[in-house]
Amino acid sequence: PILTHLDNLDRKALKKILTEPKNAITKQYKKLFELDGVDLSFEPEALDYFVDVAVEHELGARGLRGIMEAVMMNLMFEVPGKKTLKSFVVTRQYAQEQFEANGKGLLKDKN
Repeated sequence: PILTHLDNLDRKALKKILTEPKNAITKQYKKLFELDGVDLSFEPEALDYFVDVAVEHELGARGLRGIMEAVMMNLMFEVPGKKTLKSFVVTRQYAQEQFEANGKGLLKDKN
């Protein structure tokens, strides 16, 4: 095998990974919620938050999935039982609150 050094992705590249590929994680969540009749959307500031956490903790693109899972976990369980919920917008505030509650334990101390 050949080993090589890879440069870290910048914020712009990480944000593109969240939204642009055919199988982007945000598109996957939108499709899942669509199955329950809920129109899911993400504020740009929420996407910036996911990227901020990934950069701050040096998680890269693979870390984005774990961050989003921590943020979306409670909502995934709540939505099927709420028949009146037709749309949901993930805001930066919601993302921060959910990550603080569900995701902080997933991070290892860098020291």
